[in-house]
Amino acid sequence: MALPLARVSRTAYRAAGVAGGERVIPEETAIAFTYNGGSYAVMMATPQDLRDFALGFSLTERVISSRDQIEHLEIVEEDAGIELRMWLKAPHGVALGERRRHLAGPTGCGLCGIESLHEAMRPTPRVSEGQRFTTTQIMRALETVAPMQELNRQTRAMHAAAFWQPERGLVALREDVGRHNALDKLGGALSRDGIPGRSGMVLLTSRVSVEMVQKAAAIDVSVMVAVSAPTALAVRTAEAAGITLVAIARNDGFEVFTHPGRISMEAAAHVA
Repeated sequence: MALPLARVSRTAYRAAGVAGGERVIPEETAIAFTYNGGSYAVMMATPQDLRDFALGFSLTERVISSRDQIEHLEIVEEDAGIELRMWLKAPHGVALGERRRHLAGPTGCGLCGIESLHEAMRPTPRVSEGQRFTTTQIMRALETVAPMQELNRQTRAMHAAAFWQPERGLVALREDVGRHNALDKLGGALSRDGIPGRSGMVLLTSRVSVEMVQKAAAIDVSVMVAVSAPTALAVRTAEAAGITLVAIARNDGFEVFTHPGRISMEAAAHVA
């Protein structure tokens, strides 16, 4: 199976001079999703956690609504990339045939290839009420992400999506060159382990675009925290979906854009 990282030669130009050597960089592979023998999508992604990717992508794209609707998954490595072959239980395969689309997705692009504006702006499901968090909990959760980003530590070129619960701390983290892929992989890991999205918060090392909100809503995440800013459409979509959107989260604080009722500012002030 393809490895997630590669080691390449490079020449480094620094203030102290010029030096040869090697650098570890992330691998990028074409990942094809097929259902019941028909092609559905091709995404450029890091070839790791592919079972989570297959399940999470299927959930966030709303191909399926639960993991038990996938009857069988086969991972096939080919010269041109990797194919995730899935067979859906009846009648889900028939329903998919009625809404099939072909999507070629460059790294970090979650909407490329969609055939209509209607599909791009499909209604986003409203999430469950979920958990409440203090400001201190959010800051503590953010601190747990970077130490667990093993691939990014080696490459400085990977996004991460993580899930944090008040009673357990960081329970899952997935990395990928594409932020959408990292979130899909996280969604698959949560579903596989039977962890409800409403039971904690999702932490993102990227900006928040509308498709990130759509994917979070599909796995019933009620609180999203991101280190970068959201787009205006992402804010409107989070508002409509009932998601608490926290962004520009750094070591000195964060900003809440939607549904602030899940964030307890007062409780945080009394934490020693």
